[in-house]
Amino acid sequence: MRKPLIGLTTYLADARWGEWELPAVLLPAAYTSCLRAAGGRAVLLPPDAPEAAADVVENLDAIILTSGEDLDPALYGAKPHTCTGPPVPERDRWEQAVLAAGLARDMPVLGVCRGMQLMNVHAGGTLVQHLPEKVGHHGHNPYGGHFAPHPVTTVPGTRLGALLPGTSRVATHHHQAVDSLGAGLMVSARAADGTIEAIESTRHRFAVGVQWHPEVAFEPAVVHALVAAARPGGEAVSAAGQEPRTARRSSGVVMPTPGRMTHNLETR
Repeated sequence: MRKPLIGLTTYLADARWGEWELPAVLLPAAYTSCLRAAGGRAVLLPPDAPEAAADVVENLDAIILTSGEDLDPALYGAKPHTCTGPPVPERDRWEQAVLAAGLARDMPVLGVCRGMQLMNVHAGGTLVQHLPEKVGHHGHNPYGGHFAPHPVTTVPGTRLGALLPGTSRVATHHHQAVDSLGAGLMVSARAADGTIEAIESTRHRFAVGVQWHPEVAFEPAVVHALVAAARPGGEAVSAAGQEPRTARRSSGVVMPTPGRMTHNLETR
């Protein structure tokens, strides 16, 4: 059987490797490693003209909207906070078009960190631009350039609740979060401080966003669920949530505590 073809959005950044220092399209290798371990085939989707999105998405079985830079606050009608990073409009426009094309086809979609925030903004929601000001601590982003363990609790009765019942430790690194929820979305996990840690669509077969990083986490079952949903006739979530957990234990994807993601390109 052909393995599902999963499109992953990418960074567009200045980078350095070997003797070169050039603009580059890049993505941390943990994304593709985790996806292969889950039984999928990775296809990178660098920023392109938004009108090309429908044609590109037509050839895929699922989409992962990856992590990265802060979204432009203008997308949700806000002025930039002093801690909000500079926008990358090429990436914002492209990924909105990719998401719209995927949802129009009811294609399985997973949003990771920035990707979850994009899903919410696309649905008309807003973001908290600097989370420490709201929650009073830096527990969601305690180490610069590192991921840290962080407990989240899923909501019973949701797709994610079936996949990861109760409280799980995940990999966190974010200073923004969902504020007002977009139309057609529901909360499926929260942190102890009330921060929304996962959302999912009530209108689509499998459209899930997680604020954490399953590609390097202790619990990448959500990636296995995406790949399962991308297969012909695939179910979005197993009935009791047990199969993805079994797959997780055999995937070989492990995150140090705290874990630094390294790759051959040094972004600047």
